[in-house]
Amino acid sequence: MELDVVGVGNAIVDVLAAASDEFLAQHGLAKGSMTLIDEGRARELYGSMGPAREASGGSAANTMAGVASLGGRPAYIGRVCNDQLGEIFSHDMRASGIHFAVPPAAGGPSTARCLILVTPDAQRTMNTYLGACVDLCAEDVDDDLVRRGQVLYLEGYLWDKPKAKDAFIKAARIASAAGRRVALTLSDSFCVARHRESFLDLVARHVDILFANESEIKALYATDSFDEAVQHARRDTKLAALTRGARGSVLVAGSELVEVAAAPVSRVIDTTGAGDLYAAGVLFGLTHGDSLAAAGRRGSIAAAEVITHYGARPEQRLSELVSASLQA
Repeated sequence: MELDVVGVGNAIVDVLAAASDEFLAQHGLAKGSMTLIDEGRARELYGSMGPAREASGGSAANTMAGVASLGGRPAYIGRVCNDQLGEIFSHDMRASGIHFAVPPAAGGPSTARCLILVTPDAQRTMNTYLGACVDLCAEDVDDDLVRRGQVLYLEGYLWDKPKAKDAFIKAARIASAAGRRVALTLSDSFCVARHRESFLDLVARHVDILFANESEIKALYATDSFDEAVQHARRDTKLAALTRGARGSVLVAGSELVEVAAAPVSRVIDTTGAGDLYAAGVLFGLTHGDSLAAAGRRGSIAAAEVITHYGARPEQRLSELVSASLQA
């Protein structure tokens, strides 16, 4: 059976809690950033956090959950350990309608977790212990699975670890050889800063569809001008889908440029996963014959749903929500 999207990313269980700006300052945390931490630091922060909730997460995994909620056929490649959090992650993925068949590791680092602190302004500060994610390797990439996906969707965070980077490149080459499209999300401006030169090379060599927010795309092209960054992205990719928060998004493909308004929301609770769900809407649209404008609109509606509650996965069935919104 052909798949719509095959995602490759860090399989992470999110641990979400409300926090104050004072808490961030007290613990030396850069607001709005994603910081890689070791297991000791993860235990320290977890012990200081307020009441928390756990949910399966990881950027590409969230996007695949969004594709499934929209009625699509996604699959996912990521590594968990044979522990309680690994069981939670695997169950959640399959229960969401995502094909997930990578066997859990019998030993080694525990399943990854991301401690997400949400401040009253709905910004999220993420502290990620990668755990078993560091062992994702080329052998975990199912060649046939990648070939079955219309689009291969790669998570920029993977670029932090050499083994995962190998898996990343292997999957991209398989998809390209099979005539499939390769999509990349830049993930985080701090991630871009760590790998800017190699990301530029990756985009030029392997990427057909690029997802980024405004700060990420400006960091990639080392410019303070969003418009200038758009022109660079137009040159380097077949399609770039660039989000701008409340100002909506811009999709550019060759000579075509489409601006899409943000879908209205009554109250923003938590921005975690907004970019992931926007990507889900666009990817679903692209694999189901949407125009750029229609795909961007799906993305905006999906992103709007996820920011109205805590957590990075949709709580409403997105296929029904999109249908109702488009008919309104």
